[in-house]
Amino acid sequence: MELLIFVEKKNYKKVEELLKKDDIVSGASIKIRDASDFGKEGFYFLLEGTEEKINKAKELSKNLAMEVVGKEKEGVVAKIKEEEEKAIEGFGFLGI
Repeated sequence: MELLIFVEKKNYKKVEELLKKDDIVSGASIKIRDASDFGKEGFYFLLEGTEEKINKAKELSKNLAMEVVGKEKEGVVAKIKEEEEKAIEGFGFLGI
């Protein structure tokens, strides 16, 4: 499962700490991107993991973040995955 949430700058550190320090959620893949690339002030958190991890992340961030769905989610997730693929290709090119 995957979850995309948007976090305002003022809540960034708090949400990051809550998610990364939680025993359940910290086992999920957590990717953080500056939302300015998408014309917004804040950060996107993309979490990938089991249903339990995603549900716990929703619970922890519910008053500090907003779940992103629909076309916006599709666009942001596609961009993040594209960036990752380019980074992996770059490492391959370097022979690492």
